[in-house]
Order: sequence, then structure tokens, then C-alpha cells
Amino acid sequence: MPVKRKKLLIIDGYNVLRSGSRYSYIHTPDYTDDVFNTARENLMNDVINFAGADTEAIIVYDGEQSEHASETIEVIGGVKIIFSSKGQSADRVIEKLSHDARERGVETLVVTSDATIQDTVFGGGIDRMSAEGFCHELAAHVDTFEPEELKTETRKRTVADRVPDDVARALAQLRDSL
Repeated sequence: MPVKRKKLLIIDGYNVLRSGSRYSYIHTPDYTDDVFNTARENLMNDVINFAGADTEAIIVYDGEQSEHASETIEVIGGVKIIFSSKGQSADRVIEKLSHDARERGVETLVVTSDATIQDTVFGGGIDRMSAEGFCHELAAHVDTFEPEELKTETRKRTVADRVPDDVARALAQLRDSL
């Protein structure tokens, strides 16, 4: 039986937050503002729900202006969150991740509206999608996602639901005669 290849999803975090209509409520240039913290959290939750079990997901943010000398990596809900190190752009991290995935033969999708990154990573098993395209995919995914529990009406099942009609009638007559 053939082994199913794992897929890789790489998200250019701030690019998606700035370019995608799903996150258009962000109107501040300050990446440390509470609005951006909320937006990063929303993007992370969207990616967790979108990626599923067969896709490794990585969101890369620019840490170029940060005080951290080295790259910081955190895993939340199975999604790897990477802030690039001081002096290194998220673009370089995305290019490296894409190159490594190509070398390993991993099917990869890079989400960014940055034309330079799109041109650099495209080909050899690496696909690309714009931030807005990704927002449309997320919206379609959310619209079609419905947990099994929500598809049926919830109703408390009783013993009477499992008793055949003729037995239920006989029991009702017995009850009424008492």
C-alpha cells in the first residue's frame, strides 16, 4: 500500500494579514499592537482548521526588526509559528523552507502576495497562492465545514423511542387502566 505523502503549507504571515480581505479590520502599522495580536491569533486558528491532519503548516512572520538575535519557533495547535531572526526577513525563511521541501520531494503550497517570493519558490513541487486566494479558500472551507454532530437534530432518546408501536399501545392501555 503506497504511503500518502505529507503536504506542507507555508504562510507569509504579515503579508496575508495585510493583503487578505479576511483580515481587513487591521488598520494599524504597528505589528505589536493588540489588533495584530488578535489578527495573528485569528490567522493561526484559520490555518489550524484549514490544514487538517495530512498537512504540516508553518506561519512565518518578519522578526527582522525585533530584538531577538535568533529565529524563534513556537508550535501551537500543530502549526509551527516562526519569527525570523534580527536582520533576516521572513522572505528568506520562506525561501529556505521551500527549497528544503523541494529537496525532500514534499508537495508544498506557499501563500503570499509577494511577487518576488512567488517567483522564487514556484516550480519543482512548490505551488503558490495569493493572500486573497487563500482568504477565499478559507471562506469556502469554513462554509463547507460542518461537524457531524451539527448535521442531525439533537434529541434525547428514551426507551419509548425503541419500543415497537404495538407494545407502546399495550403499555399505555395498562397505564391508563391503573
